Amino acid sequence: MDVTRRDFLKLSGGATVAGVAAVGLTPEEAAAKEMELRIKDAQQTTTICPYCSVGCGIIVHTKDGKVINAEGDPDHPISEGTLCSKGQSLYQIVNNPMRLTKPRYRAPGSTEWKEVEWDWALNEIAQRVKDTRDKTFKLTSKSKVKEKQPDGTEKDVEKDFTVNRTDGIAHVGSAALDNEECYMLQKLLRSWGLVYVEHQARI
Repeated sequence: MDVTRRDFLKLSGGATVAGVAAVGLTPEEAAAKEMELRIKDAQQTTTICPYCSVGCGIIVHTKDGKVINAEGDPDHPISEGTLCSKGQSLYQIVNNPMRLTKPRYRAPGSTEWKEVEWDWALNEIAQRVKDTRDKTFKLTSKSKVKEKQPDGTEKDVEKDFTVNRTDGIAHVGSAALDNEECYMLQKLLRSWGLVYVEHQARI
């Protein structure tokens, strides 16, 4: 059967009208419903995608305390409104029945995780960091250096150097941190005496 372009458009238009009529809407009502945005009356917040170090901008729409939409920010200087597939699925981080909302703890020797309160978890982490630092903190460390002798020759001599460090704790940074967070984190880690400060992008 030969179908001209005009016939095709007529058939398509008729099918659309029939489909709208089938759900009980007039063409005017269907057009009005189509124009009503899902994000109407929603609060708009700008944020940064947490997945990688690119730092793409995202607009998040919330209504009644719930995230109803997430999309690329066209005003963001890095991504200019574009997002990768992971960034486009950011909406599912919040709206996910599998999402954990409380910390979990598995005791040594146990095979099960149990839900704990945030205060308990943060206090436990702080105490373990302090205990490990106290046990492994070094004020000085011996190292061999070349020292000139009176006869003009050089000799390896072992000397004590002040180091004020701990070798018992290491830290792995995140590519999702911004400059300010990295600066504060470095100050914190160096104040503890850490020397093993790494980054996830190098691993």
